[in-house]
Amino acid sequence: EELFEQIMSMSRKLQYKLLTEEGINNDIGFDIISKLPMENAKVVYQGIDGAYSQQAAMSYFGDNATYHNVLTFKQAMKEVRDGVADYAVLPFENSTAGIVTDVYDLLVEFENYIVDSFDVKISHCLSAVKGTTLETIKEVYSHPQALMQSSKFIDEYGWNKVNCANTAIAAQIISQGNDNTRACIASRNAAKLYGLEVLAEDVNQSSINTTKFIIVSRRKIARREANNICISFESGSLYTMLSHIIYNDLNMTRIESRPVPGKKWEYRFYVEFEGKSDQPGVVNALSGINAEALNMQILGNY
Repeated sequence: EELFEQIMSMSRKLQYKLLTEEGINNDIGFDIISKLPMENAKVVYQGIDGAYSQQAAMSYFGDNATYHNVLTFKQAMKEVRDGVADYAVLPFENSTAGIVTDVYDLLVEFENYIVDSFDVKISHCLSAVKGTTLETIKEVYSHPQALMQSSKFIDEYGWNKVNCANTAIAAQIISQGNDNTRACIASRNAAKLYGLEVLAEDVNQSSINTTKFIIVSRRKIARREANNICISFESGSLYTMLSHIIYNDLNMTRIESRPVPGKKWEYRFYVEFEGKSDQPGVVNALSGINAEALNMQILGNY
């Protein structure tokens, strides 16, 4: 049975290749563009002024875009879907803390697409109001991931950890009082923005702490040089789904799973592999997975 599945897969792959060579459009529906339209783009990010997401957005889009912030990832995705924003900049994965699960789930909920990804090096600072010393601190505020990434430094002093929505909000909270028993873990930019004094730099234990951010658009577009495809699907047989990637000589670079809401012990898989939307092997693999899996979605070609 597996032998004949491979033979049929190879046959379909050749057919897609021949169709492409004859100029017959046989891709997965993405409009191929030379570069993302960024002039006067409306960009949304989650958090407040000073958040790492703001830093990431401005470093990617520069001075030619307009920016605004929302409180949640879901609000950001909704604004892109509804046309309020052209792009959302969202954290996708951290090299030490792992994936941002909320963003994965929202990619399935909203019909938005990943159009690019890039890395931002994370450098956490311990900051507080002027007059605070390491000896006066009793509590440290920050996002749970930042607290985890800096736990070795925090635990050395025995400080209590207080969770916040993000690192910039933690800096804002600390700035709204003259309490030298509290400090925050945030970026140097956030400390400067909220008038805090930096007491220690690079408090995260990993010197290679990096967050991958994604650019999300409501348009189904892909840059010409894009070479990663991300899909999601539900399946009782993961091996069968992955065999389509194997048979078509595609290199898988990521696999994650998330529980399916309302279904006990059932999971949605997120798979990333190298390829372009008009590549015959990619079209073949996605056609096979779509025929055999439940609720397959293409989340982006980037």
